[in-house]
Order: sequence, then C-alpha cells, then structure tokens
Amino acid sequence: MKIVADENIPFVEEAFGSIGEVTTLPGRSMHARDLEDCEILLVRSVTRVDETLIGEAPLRFVASATIGTDHIDLDYLERRGIGFANAPGCNAESASEYVIAALFHLSAQKGFDPFSLRAGIVGHGNVGSRVRHKLENLGIETLLNDPPKQRLGQDAFNYVSLQTLIDECDFITCHVPLTRDGRDPTWHLLDRQRLAELRPGCILFNAARGAVIDNPALSDLLDRRGDLTVFLDTWEGEPRIDLELMSKVDLASPHIAGYSVEGRLRGTQMIHDALCRHLGIESHWFLQDHLPPAQALEAGGSGSLEDWQRLFAAHYPIGQDDAALRALAAHPERAATDFDRLRKHYPARYEYPQFTISKDTPSNFRERLQGLGFRLPE
Repeated sequence: MKIVADENIPFVEEAFGSIGEVTTLPGRSMHARDLEDCEILLVRSVTRVDETLIGEAPLRFVASATIGTDHIDLDYLERRGIGFANAPGCNAESASEYVIAALFHLSAQKGFDPFSLRAGIVGHGNVGSRVRHKLENLGIETLLNDPPKQRLGQDAFNYVSLQTLIDECDFITCHVPLTRDGRDPTWHLLDRQRLAELRPGCILFNAARGAVIDNPALSDLLDRRGDLTVFLDTWEGEPRIDLELMSKVDLASPHIAGYSVEGRLRGTQMIHDALCRHLGIESHWFLQDHLPPAQALEAGGSGSLEDWQRLFAAHYPIGQDDAALRALAAHPERAATDFDRLRKHYPARYEYPQFTISKDTPSNFRERLQGLGFRLPE
C-alpha cells in the first residue's frame, strides 16, 4: 500500500511504516503527479486537498493531522467514496497553554495585571473551553461567544453576543474554525467595524485562523490605536504574511500555538488510529512511548503576579518565538520560506503535565498549579 505524507507529521514513517510504503513530501508543494499510485494521503493544514490535487489517484483514505478541515474538499471526498479523518482537539491543550504564556509575557512586558481583566473567548470548542478553564482557574472572569452552542441551550456557561464581548471585555481571544458559509461565518469575523469598536486598552489575541481577523484593517487600526495590545499566532496569506503588520503587533509567532510535542504526537496518533479502524487492523503505535520523563519546574513564591510571570516564562520562553519570527523582516525576499522553516524546525515544547512543580511550593499556589495541569511531587 502506497502512503504519501507531509514530511512535517512527526514520526509518520515509524507510525505508518508497518501499514504501507511511506513517501514523505513538503506539504505546500504536493502535486497530483505525486499521488498517481497513492492509496493513503496524510496531510497538514498547508495542503489543499481537492479534485485538482487528487486527480485520478486511487485514493482510499485521506487524513489531516490537524484540528481544522477548511483545507479539505469534504464534499469531493464523499462523492469519490474516499474515507476521511482529522484530529480535532489534538493540539487544544498546547494552544490554550500558549495563550496563557502570551498573556503573562505581555503583562510583564507592558505592565498590566491579567487578574484584573474581563476576558472574552470567541469560540468555546476544544481550545476555547480549555482557555476558559485555565483563565477561571487563575481567577480571571470570562465571557463566552459561541452562537451555535448558545442556540443549543447550553446555558451552564455565560454565552453572550460578539457585540457584548467587544463592548465589555478588555481581553479578547479567538478560537474558532475558519468558515465562509452557513449561519455563523467566521471569515473576517473581526472586521474593520468591529475592530474599531474595541475598548480602550483592549488586548486582542488570535490563535485560530489568520483570516478570522481582517489583517489589513487591523494594520490600519494599529496606526491610530497605540492603546491596543495585539498577539497574532496566525496570519492571513500564510506563509506570505504581512511583515508591516508584524512590526506593529506586540507579540508574534509563526502559527505554532498548537505545536507542543504532545499536540503534534496526538495528531499522528489520532490519524493513525483512524486509518487502522478504516482498514480493520489493530494499532501498534503509541505516543506515550515517545515522551521523556517529567521535568522539574521551580514554582517559588506564593502566587503573586510576578511569581506567575516567572513560572510561565520558565515553562516556555515565548519571547524566543517572537524574536525568531521578527528576524524574517531582515530578508523579506525569503520570508515565506523562512516562515515554513520556523514551523518545521520548531524547538521542543512540552505541556504542563510533563512538569513536576517543586516540593516547597506553598499549598495555595500548588493547588492552582495542579488545577492548570502541572504535576505535584510524589
């Protein structure tokens, strides 16, 4: 069985080698000629999978090791009778941790108190729900905007309109899929008008899809609104991002919020298991076999703002990602290639459960750390 896979899916050859002959290729440059005798196609979000790519390939199954499906023509796969799976939630924990790291990094950089914020979460799915849990564990008030879930009557949560979020929240973070159709399209959800209505001093994050925010409109707004604080992990036009916009935001990274080691391995695990179910065979590859022992993490202090800032910086120094992306501006002619290079060679970042906090951490601080997911010493 011939398997063609994106070369950036971790452990793809080890995980799928027992199922078939694996050929790895750069995801952005896959072509129909690469799939002429391919039965299984494994991709990430950078590959558009549609009739143009598939052509006459004898595909039986397509899988994307990502949470989104906006790069997949699902209707075409269904018409062709081609099986499909993706990995919803695989990097949700990683992305939610990244939001927290960004928030506390910026609080140290710009001198605001995150504990005094009212946070608005746009999208209460796999990532948004984890962001809510972490913010609430930290004692930060949250409002939620998710029209489909609100219509289902899930009133256990504080769902409000997007306009209410814009009017009342001084921290807004986006975690929705990118859709252009249907009742709740998210393409340019934060458009020129809505961006202009952000509260004075608002903090705006996007770690969803780049086009959820109108990037040209945001760039224009930042010329006039020096009071805003903006973090972008995702960008319109990736990998050819707007370098001028990058120079205006306070924190920038190359679409890697979900790039923890565990998040990427979960993507591999989920599509591997889905293919095994499709073929009716047993899975013999497990991500736990590829994780190191837990690491020690110093969590000194009693839970002051400075203690939290030091803790999250020690867990992962997010400023390094910002510096690496900004270095692209020195060579704009190769910025798109370098954007992909940063993603391909991203350093190892592990999630909270891979860290054991120090034994002498005060009990009140320790309980909140445990609530976030850090390990307690045995």
